[in-house]
Amino acid sequence: MRFPGPLLLFAIAPCCLAQYWDVGIAGGYGFYHNPTIKTPLGSAEAGVENGWAAGAVLTEDVTEHFGGELRYTYRAGDLTLSSSGTKANLNADTHTVNYDLLIYGTPRRARVRPFAAVGGGIKNYIGTGVENMVQPLSNFALLTHASQIEGLVSVGGGVKFMMAHRLVLRFDFRDYMTPFPDRLFGRVPNATQHGWLHDFVPLVGVDWVLRDAR
Repeated sequence: MRFPGPLLLFAIAPCCLAQYWDVGIAGGYGFYHNPTIKTPLGSAEAGVENGWAAGAVLTEDVTEHFGGELRYTYRAGDLTLSSSGTKANLNADTHTVNYDLLIYGTPRRARVRPFAAVGGGIKNYIGTGVENMVQPLSNFALLTHASQIEGLVSVGGGVKFMMAHRLVLRFDFRDYMTPFPDRLFGRVPNATQHGWLHDFVPLVGVDWVLRDAR
């Protein structure tokens, strides 16, 4: 399953012109903190490799200090297993759709608006590569060509700068947390997995103010 991503956000943007909405794009680079798979013979780190990120966002100012945003983020990054200097990879990517509540430290018309963000959504992990039955670290798991959707918790924050009429520069940081997508990692018998995937994503973006409320 693949999400329509930015097309959905931009398609509904014209319907929002009567309210205080911004629409924007962003890019960055994400860093995963991966959990471990353990067997009686040892352990291996299992998860997703670091990679670039890109997406789109639709933001509403609800009050002077509260807002919300719908965000789509594409993340590049192979599935990976690593242990004792040995590594296995399979091509993969992820698609995230989430909604965050934004809490601003300054009012709507301020030139600089720091904010905290918390929310949730879903993340689709997709293994796109060709499976290899003779895979390194197959005593822990086999990386699989599959997809899996997991619920997501989003926390973070950022700051917005009003650069010109209707143009906003923004810096964001999010920690996207999901349960481990176990269908993409065919674990051997007696193997156990501990921990969630944390995807730390710094982003730089530009928003366009659809209605000038500032």
